[in-house]
Amino acid sequence: MAKQVAKGSGEAKKDEVQLILKNRKLRHDYEVIDTYEAGLVLAGSEVKSLRNGDVQWADAHARFDDRDGLLWLYGLHIGEYRQANNFGHKPLQPRRLLLNRSELDKLRGKMTTKGLTLVPDQLHFRRGWAKLVICLASGKDKGDRRRDLMTREAKRDVEREVARRAKQR
Repeated sequence: MAKQVAKGSGEAKKDEVQLILKNRKLRHDYEVIDTYEAGLVLAGSEVKSLRNGDVQWADAHARFDDRDGLLWLYGLHIGEYRQANNFGHKPLQPRRLLLNRSELDKLRGKMTTKGLTLVPDQLHFRRGWAKLVICLASGKDKGDRRRDLMTREAKRDVEREVARRAKQR
């Protein structure tokens, strides 16, 4: 017998994801190889600004720092929280990403390949914690984009033809 969960209880909201920002151009500009979900080290005013939706990532990317070997996110603009007065944050400061040591080692090994980069895919809250989905990706050139467009169009034409033939029967 399945466990009944009350509508307003906390258990129903346990794995609920509150999406803040999504990178819609990612799969258009990059060929995604692997994805990871990382935590973010944030100040209180940054969390408040995220919840208000005051965030942009025009040129955001992640990379390993040579000094400490940790993964950092650069280019993420989190607007200042107005009520934070003197205890605010810098909008464009680098932010540390939290991953397991094994994931960090695996990523560091893959990043040695030329042409790969870490690009943010989506920013969301899960169980009250800010999470960032980052993708290990390689940039697409013009030919790759055209090839993707042609395969999409061919797939659409096939589906259209199948639907037309099914309708004739």
